[in-house]
Amino acid sequence: MTIFEARDLTVRFGGLTAVDGLNIAIREREIRGLIGPNGAGKTTVFNAISGVCKPTRGTVRFIGEDITGQEPYRIARKGLVRTFQSISIFKRFNVLDNVRIGSNLSFNGNYYQSFFGGKRTRDMERAIDRRAEEILALVGLSGRSYEDAASLAHGHKRSLGIAVALAANPKMLMLDEPCAGMNIGERQAMIELIRKIRDSGVTLMIVEHDMKVIMAICDFITVVNFGKLIAEGTPAEVRENPIVHEAYLGRKNNAA
Repeated sequence: MTIFEARDLTVRFGGLTAVDGLNIAIREREIRGLIGPNGAGKTTVFNAISGVCKPTRGTVRFIGEDITGQEPYRIARKGLVRTFQSISIFKRFNVLDNVRIGSNLSFNGNYYQSFFGGKRTRDMERAIDRRAEEILALVGLSGRSYEDAASLAHGHKRSLGIAVALAANPKMLMLDEPCAGMNIGERQAMIELIRKIRDSGVTLMIVEHDMKVIMAICDFITVVNFGKLIAEGTPAEVRENPIVHEAYLGRKNNAA
């Protein structure tokens, strides 16, 4: 089943066309890679999909619903959640509180219930804490609930950022450079985490510059350059595509 589809997605900033008529369709529980050289428009694609910027033209559909140009929080509430290139965590809070905050999107209480601390609110808070601990176990942060987020190692901060996103109960998760700045061991742990997330039933779309990571985890890869689609296929097909080598990977004998 197709869970996500963008048709003729176009984003212009003045006279600059950052994304140019892009078409993408992603199937449920797929891991889709989005790659391209610097300035290819990858982050702008993420921004247009997630509501950070509004498309100039085209449509974005998620689980059959047109979500084009909706506010980011509305899109996230529908189950399409993203992370950013920079680590998005609350460094002054502990690890558990970060994930609690991420649960805010799926909290069904209201202000008065929260203020007066009714039974329904207390039950909800206990459920949120249980879910938060489950997510922390999934991302490899079990036992670190009360550590300051700022004290975590770089790789664990990245994992916490993903935990915050998972707390919003996404059906599809968009990861923007999840392995940025990681060492070999941290990258391998992130690859395993991404696979676990997919196995839990979440569809993923990933922007990542590390080609070894992309080739290792993606089912299908979309390649863009100057905002245009130049190739799509399995990792093996993309690896052997001469247009991709010319535009992004360099000469064929130097490809990852």
